[in-house]
Amino acid sequence: MKAIRWALLCLFMWSTAAVSNTGVAFVHGTGHQTNAASDYWQWDNINSIRQGLPNQSNYVVINCNFEKYMWDSAAAGCLATQLTSFINSKNITDMVVITHSNGGNVVRWIMSNPTYDSRYPNIISKIRWVNALAPSSKGTPLANAVMQGNVFESALGWLLGYKSDAVRMQQTSWMDFYNNNYLLGTSGRPSLPKGFWNVVGTDVETSIFDGDSYCGGYHLNLGLEVTQAWLSSCSDGFLECSSQSGAGSTWFYDTSRMSGGEPLSHNQSRRKCFGLDTILRNDI
Repeated sequence: MKAIRWALLCLFMWSTAAVSNTGVAFVHGTGHQTNAASDYWQWDNINSIRQGLPNQSNYVVINCNFEKYMWDSAAAGCLATQLTSFINSKNITDMVVITHSNGGNVVRWIMSNPTYDSRYPNIISKIRWVNALAPSSKGTPLANAVMQGNVFESALGWLLGYKSDAVRMQQTSWMDFYNNNYLLGTSGRPSLPKGFWNVVGTDVETSIFDGDSYCGGYHLNLGLEVTQAWLSSCSDGFLECSSQSGAGSTWFYDTSRMSGGEPLSHNQSRRKCFGLDTILRNDI
């Protein structure tokens, strides 16, 4: 399906090449980021992906407070401010958004609610499509556990934070409510105005004898393997596959495209692991 859309887009871009100015925006997941380029995405990953741009300086790395509810001024409001500034300062007419985890919910809020903020329609009009890496579109049982204050609360602090608005929001029942009432793109709801393409992580591998287990940080992957025990068999250690594929369209499952058929843990899907950066670069 995406190949067909890509062919149509190539035809459109060929006819409008003189006026098109492509950019890419990196939108992080849960957390209050002040240096997402170094702390969240890592520069080797960003620099690899932006090689796909005609002008490699046309990129922005978002830093917002995604510990808030997706509609909050510190979350969607901050994202709208930074995207608008990027679009205006670089004269962007064609923007690919690459987002991860809860960042997908904040982006989807903007695309689902164009009348909520006067800046949203212009942002939506510039988006070519969104590449959503392990998006938490239907929440996670781990957020349920944190909010219930059981044994998970201390164990998951490094992954989710402690009972923030974003964690509360990503409880499965809460995301069901938002999906049914405020967000587009899930089953039974109208489609999003632009493509929302999911990359789904299916497993976590942490063998000390396997060098692939160290990509993105062995200790982080080990923590995700522990939390995976409380999720379904198809999960990336934080999100079940059904959540990651819950909105928009599935682009691919990790093992079908990653080098060596490797799976992507929730940590690895925001890092330069197993050729994911090359796929994202080529997609621009």
